[in-house]
Amino acid sequence: MALPATDEKGYLLDWLQWTPDVARSMAAQDHLELTDDHWVVLNIFRQYFECYEIEPPMRALVGRVRAALGDDKGNSRYLYRLFPEGPGTQGCRYAGLPRPVSCV
Repeated sequence: MALPATDEKGYLLDWLQWTPDVARSMAAQDHLELTDDHWVVLNIFRQYFECYEIEPPMRALVGRVRAALGDDKGNSRYLYRLFPEGPGTQGCRYAGLPRPVSCV
């Protein structure tokens, strides 16, 4: 599958061009298979971005993951296990969102 246009770091230039297949393709390039828990987090990213036009800060992300997946998964260690390159950077990329403002 051909990805929509991305910047030099692999983030989509237009977040509306995202599809689940785009996320799967990006993850496959990183040798990662997306699980149901990944999809919950990716949906949290996209919903937050739709509301606030910015990626969720870590504290908000952890709180929303905790609400969706429970206390045992609602923490930054768990998010780093899902997204080893960093929940903000890798999660945003897979969710089709712009590069996080906190990432230079």
